[in-house]
Amino acid sequence: MKETLSIKKITVAGVLSAVAVVLGITPFGIIPWFSGASITIMHVPVIIAAVLEGPVVGMVVGLIFGVSSMIKAAVSPGGVLDPYFVNPLISVLPRIIIGLIAWLVYRGLKRWELPAVIAAALAGTFTNTVLVIGSLGLFANINWEEMLGIGFWPLFGSVFVANGIPEAIGAAIICTAVIASWKKIEGSTKKSSLEDIDGEDQE
Repeated sequence: MKETLSIKKITVAGVLSAVAVVLGITPFGIIPWFSGASITIMHVPVIIAAVLEGPVVGMVVGLIFGVSSMIKAAVSPGGVLDPYFVNPLISVLPRIIIGLIAWLVYRGLKRWELPAVIAAALAGTFTNTVLVIGSLGLFANINWEEMLGIGFWPLFGSVFVANGIPEAIGAAIICTAVIASWKKIEGSTKKSSLEDIDGEDQE
C-alpha cells in the first residue's frame, strides 16, 4: 500500500508540475482582464497538488513552478520586473509556500469538503500575490517611483485588488471543478476495485 501511494504521489506531482511549467512558459497561464490588465492561473496546479496529495507534493510542484519562472525570467524576460525574478527568493520561495499554506487551510477545514477546497484556493492565491510582491519589495533594489511612477505600498494595494482578488476567484472555480472531478473519478475507481474483489470472493 505504501508503495502504491508513493507512486500515486509521484505521478500526480509529475503531471501537475508539467501543467505548471506549460502555464508558465505559454500564454495559457495568463487570462486577459479589464483595462489591459491580466490575471494568472499559473499557481493553480500547486494548490490542486497540495489538496489532493498533501504538503510535500504541493511544495514540490511549487518548487518546479518557481524554478521554471526563474529560468524564463533569465532566458526570455518579457516585462520590466522579470529580471528581478532570477532571484529565487522572489521567484521560487513564495511558490513553494503556496503548497504548504493551501494544505494547512484545507486540512483545517477538511470536514467541510467544498468550503475547504475554496478556502485553500483563496489562501494559496493570496499567498502567491502577497509573497511575490512582498519579496520584490524586500529583496529587489527598486526605485518604484522612478520605474513605475507609484510607491511600493500603493502598488501593492492596487495589485492585490486588481489582480489578487480576481485570481483568487478564478482559482477557487478551477480548483473546485478539478478536485471534485478527480475525487469522483477516484471514488468510482475504488468502488470498481471493491466490486471486482467481491465478485472474485463470490466465485
